[in-house]
Amino acid sequence: MDRSRAERRRVVVTGVGVLSSIGIGAMDFADALREGRSGVRPITVFDTEGFDYHNGCEVVGFDPAKWIRNLDIGLLGKATRFAVAAARMAVEDAGLSLARLRDEPVLVSIGTTDGEAYDLDRLVQSELDRGPQAYDPVAVRRVSPVRLSTAVAQELGLYQAEASTMATACSAGNYAIGTGLDAIRSGEVDLALCGGADAMCRKTFAGFYRLGTIAPERCQPFDVDRKGILTGEGAGLLVLEELDSALRRGARIYAEILGCGLSCDAFHPVAPNQSGVARCIDLALRDAGVTPDQVDLISAHGTGTIPNDVTETMAIREVYGEHPPRTVALKSMLGHSMGAASALGAIGCALAITNGFIPPTINHERTDPKCAIDCVPNRSVEADLRIVQNNGMAFGGNNAVVVLGRYQ
Repeated sequence: MDRSRAERRRVVVTGVGVLSSIGIGAMDFADALREGRSGVRPITVFDTEGFDYHNGCEVVGFDPAKWIRNLDIGLLGKATRFAVAAARMAVEDAGLSLARLRDEPVLVSIGTTDGEAYDLDRLVQSELDRGPQAYDPVAVRRVSPVRLSTAVAQELGLYQAEASTMATACSAGNYAIGTGLDAIRSGEVDLALCGGADAMCRKTFAGFYRLGTIAPERCQPFDVDRKGILTGEGAGLLVLEELDSALRRGARIYAEILGCGLSCDAFHPVAPNQSGVARCIDLALRDAGVTPDQVDLISAHGTGTIPNDVTETMAIREVYGEHPPRTVALKSMLGHSMGAASALGAIGCALAITNGFIPPTINHERTDPKCAIDCVPNRSVEADLRIVQNNGMAFGGNNAVVVLGRYQ
């Protein structure tokens, strides 16, 4: 280990907030991952008439009034409600005093794919149905994606916060976590609220449908008969904290953020690139100061599409050789929650480290020979996890990989 790595500030996860199709809150989410719970149900948040397929992974049982206490909920878009609620959940889970947060600089970084496209869809449809007289100034105020981060700061009263919304599509959650990692390492802040949020919308469903990548019923990553993704939604927010700060207040530590790698290969608008993904993995491992043989588990991007799964597993084998670590796909349970996906994946990794298990890849029947990995089919397994890699891949070649480790 070189001198610069030995001397840089360490960053740990001390709180998590989860809104997902399989569970709300850290405990429920961990139980759902261990059980291999499925979030698939018929879509109700928009009209699927005219499409051949109708399933998705919606968040159910979410009461925004339980978590949003200072802002007018009616002025918040759906994705912003998810982000604000998950942020408060994460802060409470971390046992942090809001008074303390208000007295010091804090970074708020939220990743997203669609921003408030759900509300924008409804606004446009209203004008199509009723004409220009349907213009709703309140609805217009809700659609800015900047609100995902600024509303978090406003709700929690973080007057010294730097708030940014990161729009790097399906890897945006990991990008936000990497931003928090850099800010704490550099000494800019001691605390960061980072993650991702997205709400299901007709626009994105229709886009993936036209690409031929929506699955008829279920998501089957790495399976020879996989047929595509199921769109999902939710939010995952992590409290990242400088280690000494966490130790001084006796905080529970879920895991340590060891490193992050980013790459943008710009190979193709939608197709992933093996060398770009492999380079991103290598950058993350180097930043973390670990070697491939030390990694116990990979949480894959694992969308369940034919090109993504093959390209990702080939990139993993390019870095890890013929015997890569177990590689699981949480999207088999959660669906693809877009900008929230890799943030929920990072939280899943932290909970797996803390609770000593590997979540399964559900709906799995027969592994595609081109995806030669152990995807832990259908049932979780107990495991002593020390280092875990969390992958995020996005259109345009925007890749982000985060490496987490058990706090030593």
